[in-house]
Amino acid sequence: MKVIILAGGLGTRLWPLSRKRYPKQFIKTWDQKLSLFQQTIKRSMLLAEPRDIYVVTNLQHKFLVMGAMEELGISYSEDNILLEPEAKNTLPAIYAGVHEIAKGGEDTVAVFPSDHKIEKEAEFVKLICAAEPLANDRLVTFGIKPDAPQTGYGYISPGERLGIGYKVSSFKEKPSQGQAQDYIKKGYLWNAGIFLFRTDVFTDEVKRYAPDIYEAFENSTDITTAFAKIDRKISIDYGIMEKSEKVAVVPADIGWNDLGSFDAFYQLAQKDERGNVADEGAVLLGAHSNLVYNEPGKMVAAVGVEDLIIVDSRDALLVCHKDQIQKVGEVVKILEARNDSRTDYHMQDYRPWGQYKILEEEKNRYKIKHISVNPGQKLSYQMHHHRSEHWIVVGGMAQVTIDGVESFVIAGESIYMKPGQKHRLVNPGKTALEIIEVQMGDYLEEDDIVRFDDQYGRKL
Repeated sequence: MKVIILAGGLGTRLWPLSRKRYPKQFIKTWDQKLSLFQQTIKRSMLLAEPRDIYVVTNLQHKFLVMGAMEELGISYSEDNILLEPEAKNTLPAIYAGVHEIAKGGEDTVAVFPSDHKIEKEAEFVKLICAAEPLANDRLVTFGIKPDAPQTGYGYISPGERLGIGYKVSSFKEKPSQGQAQDYIKKGYLWNAGIFLFRTDVFTDEVKRYAPDIYEAFENSTDITTAFAKIDRKISIDYGIMEKSEKVAVVPADIGWNDLGSFDAFYQLAQKDERGNVADEGAVLLGAHSNLVYNEPGKMVAAVGVEDLIIVDSRDALLVCHKDQIQKVGEVVKILEARNDSRTDYHMQDYRPWGQYKILEEEKNRYKIKHISVNPGQKLSYQMHHHRSEHWIVVGGMAQVTIDGVESFVIAGESIYMKPGQKHRLVNPGKTALEIIEVQMGDYLEEDDIVRFDDQYGRKL
């Protein structure tokens, strides 16, 4: 069996905890020791070897994927990370994985979202294995028995019995409250977005119902070229599952939650005697039924409040009543209209060479960063027109090149680059290199970078 994990998504309903550059599947919050993505990887490894697990994501998240694998101690090939050049919804993403897998021969494929919580992992694995015979000639989806009339999920109507599952009579889009109550009375299931099928069966259905997707990959040598030929965004539900006559649904009692809102986090998290969910650093007096998140080093005090969502990150604060959580996405839209980068970035960002965190900044004057460079990694050979940089090494040893002159800087020492000087930072050691970078100038944005060829100093 092969596994495809979908690790794209924006997570706007969980802003400011989740950002486009750092969506919810990679975040560890409250009592989670592993991110949702890491939990998905560990579940997948109960069904397949790492070499048989494919992750579909985008370039911005590639290094979050590799970092999560490294933290788990998994040796994982970058060739198994399929990078979407542009988000075009789930059908092109899934078919990219299926097309890649089919190059090595037909096989059974399980498709998992990377941002769902599954409490009953043993039962989940048994269910996937038990459904494998049904997937020999069917597209199998897994349905969750509703525990409330949720309007944020799609619903599936089970029909004729098929072994451990049912033939799907119909799919229903996200309903109104009244419709959701009616669906539950009729025995409908939530659509969990988990699938199981043979590569050849799925390919035939894509060829029949979404020929443009099929042709795009058949006539391309790589995923980037194929995506360029696809001129629409389309989900697997709308593109295939709602049209195919070969769809089956298997009921799944697996402790599933898509954690698509702060309320979902609240329902699952461990609560204190007054129903609050909070880190140990929070101070709650006369407060009831609140969800409180604060970054390490910050403290939140909540007095005499109830039913609030409080998320205090380094650069944004959200205070929201629980019955208004559906409007968090509207906040993101307002910020996007303002071109506010806080929809995309945290103060901490991840790069191929490591990560950095913005500690302090004042627009067009200065910016202070904490930079961590992984062992053996290096930043690009670059130059800035509008700013100087002062590097203070606080951990490890830095190999620094300035205008072709190389030097080594150890902890407690510093080095300075003027505007216009070509420079490079390398970590030659076996432990992380940590520096404090102070930028000064009248323009401090990321696009004030000129990168050069390593050997000849030519502009890239």
